[in-house]
Amino acid sequence: MSRIVSLIPSATEIVAALGHGDALVGRSHKCDHPPEVDALPALTAPKVPLEGSSREIDARVRTLLDEAMSVYDVDVERLNELRPDLILTQSQCEVCAVSLPAVEQAVADRIEGDPTVVALEPRSLPDVHEDIRRVADALGCPQRGERLVERMQDRMQAVSAAVAPPSPSARPTVAALEWIDPLMGAGGWIPTLLRTAGGTPVFGRRRTDLDALHDADPDRLVVMACGFGLARTDAEMDALRCDRRWSSLRAVENGHVYLTDGNHFFNRPGPRLATSVEILAEVLHPDRFRTAFDQSHRGTAWQQDKAPVSPSIP
Repeated sequence: MSRIVSLIPSATEIVAALGHGDALVGRSHKCDHPPEVDALPALTAPKVPLEGSSREIDARVRTLLDEAMSVYDVDVERLNELRPDLILTQSQCEVCAVSLPAVEQAVADRIEGDPTVVALEPRSLPDVHEDIRRVADALGCPQRGERLVERMQDRMQAVSAAVAPPSPSARPTVAALEWIDPLMGAGGWIPTLLRTAGGTPVFGRRRTDLDALHDADPDRLVVMACGFGLARTDAEMDALRCDRRWSSLRAVENGHVYLTDGNHFFNRPGPRLATSVEILAEVLHPDRFRTAFDQSHRGTAWQQDKAPVSPSIP
């Protein structure tokens, strides 16, 4: 394959990690790693404004989905001009990136030639590994794909061994949140990452509320808002901080709420999930992590949440 278009950030990172980054000719508007992909033309754009609160963004997206409309536009004319041999997309989530049907329709109607379309569908960590292998196969480098998977597994196993609690009871219970308002629990590969990092995942439900979170009352709370970096996540947290149900949670009372860069790590099912495990291990078991690894992701990939504001809801 000599000309690759990637319409999802994780696929862009997989291509680069496989040593084929120089074959990329187009990307999605969300693709920003490695940094050199910024120079490539962006071929997708959201149909809804991304300004406003988490709740406002969610409402706009839900309206499009309820009307059976795509959340993203594809620049079909520019895509055709690039004449890709391979187009990488996804079929997992219509909210996260341009949908497979939208790409297939564009190829069928307007794209000259006969590009191969590979759609990733990661719903678990093994699925992520399999998607890496599928991309490697499409690029004609299956051995590189296998080595990349092995490197990810080796890094995760090293973290697991370094921070392993002495007993199951020493594992903190952890709720991972992938959206703030409305509240959504993180599923997919996240529970596996939490267990690898020495935690016990709870509250795996997706769209839920603070009452259900209060019932779970985990030892730790990790916020990994989809598409948000640290600063945006921190800004959105007041929707929770002002609620008495939030401020009375055990993790909040004990100062064990952690904000992460969900956009660049946890929400991208690719090579940097290994880094995501390191982030979680540092959050959950800081002393053991720092003894074993001469590095810290604090301040760049995660931060401790500040105290709640004065609650206003009974």
